[in-house]
Amino acid sequence: MTSAASSSSPQLSQGDEYFYYLMTEDHPYGSKFFPAGSMCYLSEKTYLRYINTVMFPTRFWGFDMIKDGSTVTMDVEIMEPLEKRAADLLIAISTPRERLNCVLEKLTLDSALEARVGQRVLIDLDRQTFPGTICYIGKLRNPFPCGLCPIYFGVELQGDGVGKGHCDGTYNGTEYFKCKPDCGLFLPCNKLRFVATSENTQAKPEEKPEAVEDIPVKVGETVGFYLDDVFTRGVAMAVYKEGSNWMVKVCPEEEGTTDVFREIPMDSVVKEGLLSSALMADTDGGPWAQRKRERSESPEDGANRPPSLDVNSVVQIDLGTGNCVTGTIRWIGYMLKTERKMAGIELDEEKGVCDGEWEGVRYFACPPKRGLFVDLERCQPDMRFQCDDSAFLESAEFSGLDSPEVQSNSPPLRDDLAVHVLRGRMRGIQGHCNSCYMDAALFSLFSCTSVLDSMLFKPSLPPDRHVQRILRDKIVNPLRQKGFVAASNVMNLRHQLTEKGQCSSFVTSEKDPEEFLNLIMHRILGIEPLLKLQSGKLKEQECFCYQIFMDKQEELVVPNVQQLVEHSFLSSDLKLVEIPSCFIIQMPRFGKEYKMFSKIIPSLELDITDLLLDSPRECFVCGGVATQECSACFKDKMFADTGLKQYCNSCCKQAHSHYQRKTHQPTKLRIPEGFCKGGAHGSVQVPREKMELFAVLCIETSHYVSFVKYGPERENWMFFDSMADRHGDESGFNIPTVTLCPEVAKYLEMPVAALAMEQPRDMEGVAKRLFCDAYMYMYQSKKMALYK
Repeated sequence: MTSAASSSSPQLSQGDEYFYYLMTEDHPYGSKFFPAGSMCYLSEKTYLRYINTVMFPTRFWGFDMIKDGSTVTMDVEIMEPLEKRAADLLIAISTPRERLNCVLEKLTLDSALEARVGQRVLIDLDRQTFPGTICYIGKLRNPFPCGLCPIYFGVELQGDGVGKGHCDGTYNGTEYFKCKPDCGLFLPCNKLRFVATSENTQAKPEEKPEAVEDIPVKVGETVGFYLDDVFTRGVAMAVYKEGSNWMVKVCPEEEGTTDVFREIPMDSVVKEGLLSSALMADTDGGPWAQRKRERSESPEDGANRPPSLDVNSVVQIDLGTGNCVTGTIRWIGYMLKTERKMAGIELDEEKGVCDGEWEGVRYFACPPKRGLFVDLERCQPDMRFQCDDSAFLESAEFSGLDSPEVQSNSPPLRDDLAVHVLRGRMRGIQGHCNSCYMDAALFSLFSCTSVLDSMLFKPSLPPDRHVQRILRDKIVNPLRQKGFVAASNVMNLRHQLTEKGQCSSFVTSEKDPEEFLNLIMHRILGIEPLLKLQSGKLKEQECFCYQIFMDKQEELVVPNVQQLVEHSFLSSDLKLVEIPSCFIIQMPRFGKEYKMFSKIIPSLELDITDLLLDSPRECFVCGGVATQECSACFKDKMFADTGLKQYCNSCCKQAHSHYQRKTHQPTKLRIPEGFCKGGAHGSVQVPREKMELFAVLCIETSHYVSFVKYGPERENWMFFDSMADRHGDESGFNIPTVTLCPEVAKYLEMPVAALAMEQPRDMEGVAKRLFCDAYMYMYQSKKMALYK
């Protein structure tokens, strides 16, 4: 082992004092933990002592850690020796993981060692890549005690990167180079992509064979190869070197899945652009192959190129043989060993190959098997969200799809009638041009309930009557009578909202349901706010939707809506001033991506009795009239997991006689005048105020759908997607679909522990969407709807 360590270590030269190493594996040491990528060193004296130990050779050496100066005994076999210059470059990289990636990949480190001032580079900045020029290479701080001095690259941003820098070449008051303000950056080598120059090639003629070793196939490109004497196409997922041979990891098209790979020698694959036309004709793969031929025949033709795509664009990628996947772009830039701009996609389904990390480099984060890296040019805008309003209105195919104005008012659909009218393809509200937020909200509010029908008939001012008429006669009535609303009717409403809301994006852009509801209810139709809230002694607040705010509760693994509302009201000291006719609740998602809870159980009934201000309350122990409330007891695990905790006087005294509750501070409740508060326990029954769930809006990857409760039974659920399918291409139209989903009842009846263990991908039908992707719950009080 000693000889091996000696031969692999840097050669001694006059003046050397230390030998530097990088750990290639994690190493726990006592109470400390040193991750792979950490750097350490040996003094020359210690190094010579180890390699000259002939009597008792050992593979465990004592290395001095650069991080904290401690001496740690480690296996020399996990150490990668470093030259002084390479160590100076690596110590400038802040994280051990990125440092290790740089060493393992080698291309970046080797390029950094040969880099010169004036060389062109590409800079990764804020998920984008910009061109630049190296203006300075050297130190920015004093050396470490071990002699290492971090080497940074001072670069001047150019092109689209102008103005995105942090300085003008000055750092901590010292000028290292000159450039325009906000065009300079100081970066470690791993943040740069080095571009070879003709000067570098001419300066080192002896390295010409190595320098001209071009990698003909890049990650994300389509290649052809022979598999069992059959010509096959696929996508290059990785390019790597085994010894002196280059290999390509290919996902074949005929496999129909991204889980299967073939490792093919580089000289056995043919790049798509080099495939002959005759060979293409012999291996015709249908429309997808035709599109690939067109693209390879005219790579510079931008006439048919899709609109510009950016991070968070929703796209679709055809993997061949009809295997099309959809997802959202999470990263755009240049990967290691690639010259073409790549896109990191978070797929809607588990059809990917990674979690956003590739070959040890983290580009973005997503769930496992949801990540995929492809050439950006292979991404096409998702047809479900394509928007060309003029083409839509002029489409000959679409012109036949219309739902005429219906002036006779219709009641909401319930039970068997709802199934008869609404179920099927081309049912519900047709989606177009990012309209899913509005489609799902309108279907939820008006298909099977009349709780907000006051919006349709409330006397309004002349300027707003047109909006009300469109909503009533062109959307709600056709939906209830015909079961179908054409996208042109919804587009008509969107144009009106654009004028009223003074926001042009209502016609084309994706919005949130609450933004649409607030605009049409408050600013246009001017209906009375649905909720009146009061916090402590503060002024009464009014709103149309309630957003749940709460800290993460570890005990709530799979909460129900009742629990979330109670926790939120208690943490904010809120009460309902009056019983609402409609209670719209937004879940604690904090945007479309982050969800506080992986699953939420729909509460079919929402008991708001204890959330009402100055309303009679029931002692949760004996059932008598409550006179005191204790917020601290709400969190006591000895009690029930739902319901606020209020007591009558005697039960309150008894409950707080326990030593663990003596520090609690109950607050007095106000009992309404005229309500009996005397007599024996349970002699007065406190009425319970409950609201029933009628719809749930869900979102996954920027696409809204809805679940509607159309009957009293647990299995009476229907699922609506305004863009469930599509007919035709850009000039075609979306096919809205309504399906029954009785499988929801199975999971509503399932014990919480069993539901928590249920894998979303294994849940039947569309139940996963309801339990895992809930965005907004809608409850109604039928008795209050009669008065509002």
